[in-house]
Amino acid sequence: MSQGVHSVTLIPGDGTGPEITEATRRVLEATGVQFDWDVQEAGTDVMDKYGTPLPDQVLHSIRTSSVALKGPITTPVGTGFRSVNVALRKELDLYMCLRPCKSYPGVRSRYENIDLVVVRENHEDLYAGIEFEQGSAEAGKLIDFLADLGTRRIRDDSGISIKPISVTGTRRIVKGAFDYAIKEGRKKVTAVHKANIMKFSDGLFLQTAREVAEEYSDSGIEFEDRIVDNMCMQLVQKPEMYDVLVLPNLYGDIVSDLGAGLIGGLGVAPGGNIGDVAAVFEPTHGSAPKYAGQNKVNPMAMMLSGVLMLRHLEEVGPADRLEKAISSVISEGRYVTYDMKPTRDDPTAVGTSEVADGVIEKLESGGVDHG
Repeated sequence: MSQGVHSVTLIPGDGTGPEITEATRRVLEATGVQFDWDVQEAGTDVMDKYGTPLPDQVLHSIRTSSVALKGPITTPVGTGFRSVNVALRKELDLYMCLRPCKSYPGVRSRYENIDLVVVRENHEDLYAGIEFEQGSAEAGKLIDFLADLGTRRIRDDSGISIKPISVTGTRRIVKGAFDYAIKEGRKKVTAVHKANIMKFSDGLFLQTAREVAEEYSDSGIEFEDRIVDNMCMQLVQKPEMYDVLVLPNLYGDIVSDLGAGLIGGLGVAPGGNIGDVAAVFEPTHGSAPKYAGQNKVNPMAMMLSGVLMLRHLEEVGPADRLEKAISSVISEGRYVTYDMKPTRDDPTAVGTSEVADGVIEKLESGGVDHG
């Protein structure tokens, strides 16, 4: 049952972003869900116009709509501007990165039946950006300060990064993982850490995760923890044992790409960045500017990000139908781009917009390939 008209900020991005965004918009509208799109420009293509890749009106639009669908955006090189993706997460406090890793028959992979969700904390850890350059006065002061505290002296020619992990940040990411598991009918949450070595940062993450898990003891969701290096080995050897993984920022970044590798790559890896007042859904791959305007790139990851958005909007039925239509197109192998073919020079490969045509055809006919 549709929930009425949804106001959504639509950010086409740059490079191949506008093409895959348009393909995704078309399939989302074909589900029958009604959208009031507010199209906003961001990325390298608008820097001359606004002097920034992230104009203020983009943030205002997302704060107003509370939901955005975003195409990939190129990070400007050598301009002093930080990543638009990082800026969006910080400005809108999108503290939870959601990365489902799910197998779809027809995608080439060494694995089958993968169904994991990586929940990554977005703001803290080594990615907080608290760094001191080698040879700088600030790095020298910090080295001297730490030596005065009685710690082993760091080499004077070191660059230094600080790794903050807080109770506050950990509580809300672990609660987010449990709430997601309950909402989506998942069975287990695994906290991933290196608490055996980093006892006061990862140790804090683990202790706080255990305390939050205790608060969810009546939810029916199982809880466990794994050391991150062992977790990586386990995911390669027996991924079927895992369900929802919750991790600090750095480990989450690495393990989410490992998960994408299990399912066949970033071409089928959707993503969402979610906070308490806003959510931005986007594919996890880059903008591939060299292919811009060629109607060539695979829009599946952004379409699957659209599925995530529908679920966030509580349009569960349309989300399920769209995911089944995408899965059917993949398994049938007819309306897919070159990267989804057995060989990349397959002459039967179609373009970005034709993938959307194939998915819409499945939605309208209700036809799902059963092999």
